Amino acid sequence: IMEWRKGNTFAATAFISYGFFWLSLVTLIVLAKLGWGAASDEKAMAAYLVMWGLFTAVMFIGTLRLNRALQAVFGTLTILFFLLAIGDFTGASASFKHATGYEGIVCGFSAIYAGLAQVLNEVFGKIVLPLGPVKK
Repeated sequence: IMEWRKGNTFAATAFISYGFFWLSLVTLIVLAKLGWGAASDEKAMAAYLVMWGLFTAVMFIGTLRLNRALQAVFGTLTILFFLLAIGDFTGASASFKHATGYEGIVCGFSAIYAGLAQVLNEVFGKIVLPLGPVKK
């Protein structure tokens, strides 16, 4: 919400949307575990992940005007959502799911780098960790 006040629509949209992603995903899992709802079948979870993949692909397009670090985060996250959806939709093998997990680790590390770079660069008032600026 603070990003919205700063006029950073992209960050505000990303933080709020993915915050709700985690809340909705945990709700789907926990409600089923508590017996308060039916567990989502793999096809339904695949549809859920495809929708988030499509949203993330649109967000990736927005990063084309920002920096390479965010492009890496949203690019790998888009791939991750679609790989997870494929895994659920097709009942993929354990090796496919492990490979998808490794792609998720790459996505996570790219997000950690981008976040740390933005914080350190702002705090020190200079480029400590490069973000890879793009020409606008």
